[in-house]
Amino acid sequence: MLPGPTPRRALWGGLSKKEEKEAEDDGVMPQEKKEPGLICPPPRSRKYVPPEDIHSILEARVKEIWGPSLAGSWQQASLKDNKLKYRLLAQLAAELGHAVPNSQLHLMCSAQDVLTFYSTPVKDVSKFDELRAAELPPNLKIWEH
Repeated sequence: MLPGPTPRRALWGGLSKKEEKEAEDDGVMPQEKKEPGLICPPPRSRKYVPPEDIHSILEARVKEIWGPSLAGSWQQASLKDNKLKYRLLAQLAAELGHAVPNSQLHLMCSAQDVLTFYSTPVKDVSKFDELRAAELPPNLKIWEH
């Protein structure tokens, strides 16, 4: 086929039945573009309340991942092997819905460090909200703008 003027329908995105058949025969079919979702997801809550049995949950995960190679106390299990560290932290993040932030990954050197992290509750309020909710002396007031 000789190059010629582009059919008007091709410019506006529509193909004739003949053009669609030719495209299918050539094995080249244009892909339809999907519109990105216009609905914005709700803001992610950072609130975390540790479960009461966090100690036993973490102990079970450490023993499951390290297996018979675990020597001594499970809390002293070293996280120097990045594969083991990743498996442990990924499982806990999925199970508990709370992941170790990237800025704190280097602080996780043993299972005890992971236990300390997952035992600490996280509030989802700002300092401003905390001050507003606190009982302040009568000469101090927190005003909203």
